[in-house]
Amino acid sequence: MLAIAFLVPAMTTACATRGYQDPYYNDYHRWDRHETVYYRQWTNENRREYRDFRRLNHDEQKEYWTWRHSHHDDHDHEHDHH
Repeated sequence: MLAIAFLVPAMTTACATRGYQDPYYNDYHRWDRHETVYYRQWTNENRREYRDFRRLNHDEQKEYWTWRHSHHDDHDHEHDHH
């Protein structure tokens, strides 16, 4: 029981912010609220049904990363590069 008490907060924290290595631009993106805003914008602009990013096929993910890099703002310098 004691081990579970320590593991649950650690697992919750790890799941809260996911990271993705963008294989097309060779950089890292933290998937947090900031990135979710961009992803929702992409789905709206491209008239796509919102789906979890992990469920997109490789071509769809590539389309997103290509779009995302053309919508790079000044705040992303701390966000994308680790």
